Amino acid sequence: MAVRVFLVDDQQLVRAGFRMVVDSQPDMDVVGEADNGDEALHALSVTAADVVLMDVRMPVLDGVEATRRLRSRADPPKVVVLTTFDLDEYVYTAIKAGASGFLLKDAQPPTLLDAIRSVHSGDAVMAPSTTKRLLERFATQLPDRAASAPAGWDGLTEREREIMLEVARGHSNVEIAESLHVTEATVKTHIGRILAKTGLRDRVQLVVRAYETGLVRPGPNGQSGRE
Repeated sequence: MAVRVFLVDDQQLVRAGFRMVVDSQPDMDVVGEADNGDEALHALSVTAADVVLMDVRMPVLDGVEATRRLRSRADPPKVVVLTTFDLDEYVYTAIKAGASGFLLKDAQPPTLLDAIRSVHSGDAVMAPSTTKRLLERFATQLPDRAASAPAGWDGLTEREREIMLEVARGHSNVEIAESLHVTEATVKTHIGRILAKTGLRDRVQLVVRAYETGLVRPGPNGQSGRE
C-alpha cells in the first residue's frame, strides 16, 4: 500500500510544492492538507494518514500543540515537523510532543522523500549529529532533577546499555559499529531491542530520555551521568 501523507502548512505554495514532490512517487499519496493545526486535527479525525508533515509556526493552533494532541489519539500517524531554521526553538518541544523528527523546509526532494519513508518504517528522521546539537542547544530546558528512567531501563544488557549511551552521544550506527567492532546490522538489532524493552518510540526519544534521566549530560563529549 502507498504511504498516506497529510500536509499541514499555512502557506499554500509550500503545500503545493510538497504535494507535487510526494505525488510524483508511486509508493506515496497525499490524502489531504490543512493550513493550521486545528484544521488538521479535524481533518485527520476522518482521514486516515500514515505520515503528517507538520509546520511549526501556524495561526489558530501551532504545530507543537497539534502534534501533542494528534499523538495522544489511538493509533496516530507519525509526525515530521517542518521548520525554516535549523535548531528552531520549537523543535525540541515538538519532539517532546511526539514528533518523530524534523526537516528544514528547504530540504531537497530526495531528502524529504527518504524522511517520509524512514518515519513510516519506524525510524527517526533526525540525523544523530543533529539530535546531539539540538539537545545541547536546549540543555537549559531540561529539568534540574533527573527524571525517572523508563520501565525496562534496568533490564538492558551491558552491551545494550553501551550502545544506548553511544546513540545518546550522537553517534551513528556506522560509528558505533566501528567503535565496538561489530556489524551495523548488529547495532540496529540492539537498538531495536532497547526500544522494545524501554517502550520508547524511536531513536530520537531514546536520546531525549537519556538526557532527561542524567545518563548523558550536554557537553563536548556527551559524558555519561553514571560514569
